[in-house]
Amino acid sequence: MPDSILKCRSCSAPLTRTLVDLGLSPLANSYVPMDAAADRDKFYPLHARVCDECLLVQVEDVVPAEEIFSAEYAYFSSYSATWLAHCEAYAKMARERFNLGSESLVIEIASNDGYLLQYFVAMGIPVLGIEPTKNTAAVAESRGVPTLVQFFSEKLARRLASEGRRPRVICSANVLAHVPDINDFVAGIAALLEGDAVYTVEFPHLLNLINEIQFDTIYHEHYSYLSLLAIERIFAAAGLRVFDVECLPTHGGSLRVFVCLGTATHATEAGVEVVRAREKEALLDRPEGYIGFDARVRAVRDELRTFLARAKNEGKTVAAYGAAAKGNTLLNYCGIGPELISFVVDKNPAKQNTLLPGSRIPVRTVEMLRENRPDYVLILPWNLKAEIVEQLDDLRRAGSRFVTAIPRVAIVE
Repeated sequence: MPDSILKCRSCSAPLTRTLVDLGLSPLANSYVPMDAAADRDKFYPLHARVCDECLLVQVEDVVPAEEIFSAEYAYFSSYSATWLAHCEAYAKMARERFNLGSESLVIEIASNDGYLLQYFVAMGIPVLGIEPTKNTAAVAESRGVPTLVQFFSEKLARRLASEGRRPRVICSANVLAHVPDINDFVAGIAALLEGDAVYTVEFPHLLNLINEIQFDTIYHEHYSYLSLLAIERIFAAAGLRVFDVECLPTHGGSLRVFVCLGTATHATEAGVEVVRAREKEALLDRPEGYIGFDARVRAVRDELRTFLARAKNEGKTVAAYGAAAKGNTLLNYCGIGPELISFVVDKNPAKQNTLLPGSRIPVRTVEMLRENRPDYVLILPWNLKAEIVEQLDDLRRAGSRFVTAIPRVAIVE
């Protein structure tokens, strides 16, 4: 096989089928300090492909994970009230379902700023966070969440197991997609579990990405885009078994998958077959089911550019809410800059007073919307639109209109 042909990160089959080619894009979380405005952004190919053999959707790992998840990583999980409520509910569910107590250990992989483990700490359940970014880990430690500042791997898992740090529950949310070597990561899960211990993993469901044209969730730090059908194969190869699946509303539609060792006693619940059947009905069990997505993405781009150009021609002002990674994919693919969107606001101080990568739209505080009330507010993290509109109800009453672009341009009523 020629060296120029990319290979699947899971099964090593050649990658020849495109899901969508988003051209060149900067790293989605590489916000530009104002004093570096003259520096040029680095752009990398952002091309999602489908493996015809194992059906794993993936982007090429053109950027090392160490470069993405650096000490200056700007994503902190605790800035969404909706997400925190989801995490607190998960902690309560896990305590009851798996009978967790003061003798249990819960390990979270990619524990960020302690957004989830803090709820187990409050219940008196021992925890350990594993998080590669120092700045978020420091916040977690301040919340009483002991944290290893490392990438998770099979090697680390075997070390923890040898030290006797065997968890009753391992959890990770929106992390499995961020792993360049997904086989090593899953092998680490298998090495750390014993008996009836459980791994729960949440990830945006590929079925929703395709059905709802959620192409803006594709960016370099998301190496893989997961279906149940694809991930079950990866788990099985490591001696693991999926025994339950829940469908969640988070991130535009996610799955929570419950995994155990193949020898564990957990019965397989009905949710597993329900999701398998939905994916097969959508033809995600064959390569042909992935055809045509690229054209649908181009239609979203054209519609958004038309809307913004019309607003500008009519003398309307447009700002955006949420300096989210998904927004950066959308803006860069659509070729939108400050000539069409004056500024974006965000609650996260680490993002304020920076420029968005690529588009170079300035990021301001939320109060800027009230000081310079725009005619339209484009909500970039559309998965949080209800929370955002509620926060900014005074703007709506004053006449601003809220807009989302995915899966089509729509006014939020």
